[in-house]
Amino acid sequence: MVTSSGSPRIANGETIVMPLVHATVPRKPKTPLPRLQIGLLLMLEIVETTASMSIYPYINQLIREIGITRGDDAAVGYYVGLIDSLFYLAQAPTVLGWSRLSDHIGRKPVLLIGLTGACISMICFGFSTTFLSLVMSRCMWGVLNGNIGVMKIAMGELTDSTNMAQGFALIPIAWLTGCFAGSLMGGMLARPQDHWPKLFINPFWGKYPYFLACVLSASPLLLAFFILLYFFQETLSSKRRPRSTIATPSVSRGINDQEAFVQQSTTDTLLWSLLTPTIVIPIASYAMLSFLDTSFRALMPLFLSTPTHLGGMGLTPSSIGLWLAFSEIVDGLFQALFLAKLVDWVGPKHLFCVSVSCFTPLMVAFPIMSWLVHTRGMVDHAIMYALLGQLILAVTWDMAFASAPAKNVLGVVNGLSQTSASIARALGPVLTTSLFAFSKKHNILNGNAVYVVLIILSGVLRWLCSQLPDEVQDRDE
Repeated sequence: MVTSSGSPRIANGETIVMPLVHATVPRKPKTPLPRLQIGLLLMLEIVETTASMSIYPYINQLIREIGITRGDDAAVGYYVGLIDSLFYLAQAPTVLGWSRLSDHIGRKPVLLIGLTGACISMICFGFSTTFLSLVMSRCMWGVLNGNIGVMKIAMGELTDSTNMAQGFALIPIAWLTGCFAGSLMGGMLARPQDHWPKLFINPFWGKYPYFLACVLSASPLLLAFFILLYFFQETLSSKRRPRSTIATPSVSRGINDQEAFVQQSTTDTLLWSLLTPTIVIPIASYAMLSFLDTSFRALMPLFLSTPTHLGGMGLTPSSIGLWLAFSEIVDGLFQALFLAKLVDWVGPKHLFCVSVSCFTPLMVAFPIMSWLVHTRGMVDHAIMYALLGQLILAVTWDMAFASAPAKNVLGVVNGLSQTSASIARALGPVLTTSLFAFSKKHNILNGNAVYVVLIILSGVLRWLCSQLPDEVQDRDE
């Protein structure tokens, strides 16, 4: 019974206090995260990132060894960037297709297909001895694996407006964990015949010196395939098993017909009708962020492996792997401890803008480190301080979900954002590493032209940040 003037009422045996007219509306209680299902998605992110990132500690040396540069160390960056860019270029036209296919057949089948493609790609990469075979094996991953978008769609369907920030904050942590494992694995397992000559004496390891790193990084992908197959539950509402059959057949049929009609209507939505300013701005922000992030991550191992006389660090693959692994674990610990709290405290837009503003000093650190190595003749603690600037670069990107006009088309909107991001990732590495090689070879701006260009582009991203909505839209209302 409900009494007047906001007095207590009795409902289902519980006493509920009705708020006064001028009382502040309480915040919606946070929904607990489904730990098992989200844990499986995070496992998927970790194993895929581990395999993908395992090539970076040794990719520069591999390019030198296959002989395509003809001994020109300054040209290594061009071919390394080309491999990265062709991977994302192969992914760009397919990632939207995988996202839309997941709207029809479910998220789980598409995730399993992606794991299979990634596993085959890594094994082929280990057997590659020519530049063409390296490119083809990497492009195979880009074409067959659209999990980068589908996994985030599933995360959005497993969360609501009360715990979405908490759920999505776990993705960068999982990604950084995979970066740590992949960097460590690639750096330590490359060329095993050099590290453990008594154990790897077979000529096979001399012919395929990077196969061990590839096959061991691909093994978790196979394990994850079977774990997802048996334990992951479909998140697409139209493909879920009904929890109850109490309703009469006529009522159930009517509900199913309505759901099928709504699903068909939203699936047939024209893509151009989704391109509203509230969607285009977050997609453009994510694309520019992807461009800058892949540019930075392509520059990092290239800078570390470039000889000191060309302005680099001249480190070995094992040293590069150890440093990248250390950087990622520090970054992961920072995000695990502070990211979710910061998102709740300052909001995703403000945290995003602050993180983007840190990209300029991150780029300035490169010429500073080059100057330090040139003047001091060694790698010291000052370089570590500069590298730690990357800790606040990685940010959450859930603006595409917040700006979606309806939950039923999240797959399409996310597919659009992933497609634009794939195009940006395709352009980032090849343009950045090529400009790095060109500026070093011709001494443009004392070899620092690439950093100046990236700083200018980060200013464009900062302007896009200012156009983002201040609040995340409640997807449950």
